[in-house]
Amino acid sequence: MNSLKKIFYFGEQVEEYPVRVINEREARAAAGLMFLIGFFSFMKGYLTADYSIERLMIIAFVIELGIRVLINPKYAPFMVIARLIVRNQKVEYVGAPQKRVAWSLGLALGVFMYWLVFQEANMGVMNFSGCVACVVMLYFEAAFGICLGCSLYNVFNREKAQLCPGGVCEIKKLEKIQKVNPLQWIVVVAFAGLMVAIPEFNLLNLQDPNMVTFENFDSFDWKANKGN
Repeated sequence: MNSLKKIFYFGEQVEEYPVRVINEREARAAAGLMFLIGFFSFMKGYLTADYSIERLMIIAFVIELGIRVLINPKYAPFMVIARLIVRNQKVEYVGAPQKRVAWSLGLALGVFMYWLVFQEANMGVMNFSGCVACVVMLYFEAAFGICLGCSLYNVFNREKAQLCPGGVCEIKKLEKIQKVNPLQWIVVVAFAGLMVAIPEFNLLNLQDPNMVTFENFDSFDWKANKGN
């Protein structure tokens, strides 16, 4: 029984912290790896109608999160690989309880996707929506350190989450360096307007008929445009 307890638990007990913890750097690295593979499989299926890689990724997703939630995150394959990648970086401890809620939500979504694809053979809107939801959650965690599922922890638990990623549980007032001034907003809006105007008005000749596209690849005159 004691040997099983050494394997089946969630989060590490570190003396100076009141709750069990997870290394946020490992979690984000694992999310980044899963996002990269998931996005590739999603786009391959969307562009080529070959969903074999997407199906494989769904199985991997369920196994990964199943091990994290039901056994121990330290034995989940992507978490192990992530540990190897970021092991020379300083550890960033975050609360394990809210991570378990978030990953349980991801596991439920993965099981639903497995049922939808393998049992119902549904490759329509519901499959598309499920894939988008998975990719978006992984991207937010990997890129911004925002755990969308973690926000549900405070909804369903009396005790508030502790040691949230980025310290969002403790931050009550923005520091000066975190505030956005009017000039910064103007720069962002101007940049967005420029990105819209360039293709809309063909400012940089983005719609050059001599450019190679998927539509004209087979009929493109390579010799005539060699010197251009």
